[in-house]
Amino acid sequence: MLKEFFLFCSGINTTLLKRTPIETNKYIGMGATIFFTGVFAAIAAGYAAYTIFDSTIAAIVLAAFWGLMIFNLDRYIVSTMRKQDSFWSNFFSATPRILLAMLIAVVIAKPLELKIFETEIESELAIIQQEKYQEQDNVVQARYQSGIDSLQSQVTLWKNDMDQKKAERDALVAAAIAEADGTGGSMQRNLGPIYKTKKAAADQAQKELDEISSTNLALIDAHQTLINRKQEQMNSDLDGQRRIALTGFAARLEGLERAADKSEAIRLASLFIMLLFMAIELAPIITKLITKRGPYDMKLAQHEMRYMEAYENNVAKVKAALKNQADFDQETQSHKLKAAIQAEKQIADMAMQQRIEQLKQHPALWSEYINKGKILDV
Repeated sequence: MLKEFFLFCSGINTTLLKRTPIETNKYIGMGATIFFTGVFAAIAAGYAAYTIFDSTIAAIVLAAFWGLMIFNLDRYIVSTMRKQDSFWSNFFSATPRILLAMLIAVVIAKPLELKIFETEIESELAIIQQEKYQEQDNVVQARYQSGIDSLQSQVTLWKNDMDQKKAERDALVAAAIAEADGTGGSMQRNLGPIYKTKKAAADQAQKELDEISSTNLALIDAHQTLINRKQEQMNSDLDGQRRIALTGFAARLEGLERAADKSEAIRLASLFIMLLFMAIELAPIITKLITKRGPYDMKLAQHEMRYMEAYENNVAKVKAALKNQADFDQETQSHKLKAAIQAEKQIADMAMQQRIEQLKQHPALWSEYINKGKILDV
């Protein structure tokens, strides 16, 4: 049963193969290769479906469907190849099938690569996920930060105004004290008019400082309240962001690519896996290309040639029958037309003869018909 199954997988004509039993083992090997290619395709599709849908049932259904489709496609590719005497003729005729087989190999290999390098991919996914989270945080912070910075810059200006006024007040107070104790100004220790002038300037500066401080501190408190409110909103939005784990198929492909960029070993291993599946997928086609034309190929060509000859003979017979029928119809119609014309002539002759007889019996009508130009009007 296993032998018959693999022969079925190879897509050959078992009736013709029985006439060339020496070819049996070759086509059993081809059929087994095609079958296991379908199995690998089913495994790859099942893993990819489970990664995407996170459902065992969906993975099994898609794996079965994809595996059967790849199996049927490979079987069709191999069964439709015909061996010719020239290698290059065989190669050029097989080129589209080779390209299609390479594409199938890539599709099969990639999901299996994701499974083989699962640990390395998980590490890269963790890094990618943190980068995505940071990008999301940056977007939220940028939405609030401009307003916070604007308010903070205004608060800084008001604080700078108070600091500047405070520095002026301190300088005037220091000058008044130095004038009073004789360490500065006129260098005379007394509380004379110069001191009083400096003391008045210092008091005026203190008064202006108090006024500015009263106004600015109220504004600073109001702006600080707005700043705190915006920061609370920003923190609330940051905490409320939806953190989605990167477990999809596309994310894993990106993780595999980044892992391959970082590790030459992973890149080489990925390449060899791809080449391995290409070799598996191309094995039946390459086998047909490199093997000589065998007895089965000759029997198949002979069978197809006989079928074509029989078909052409049948077509020729049908064409001949149709031509004979067309000739018969044409000749028949032509004869009928001639007979009808002859009958019409005879009827016309009889009618004219009868009219002449009538004119002979009524001579008065003869001249009247001559004038009308209808002597033989029937």
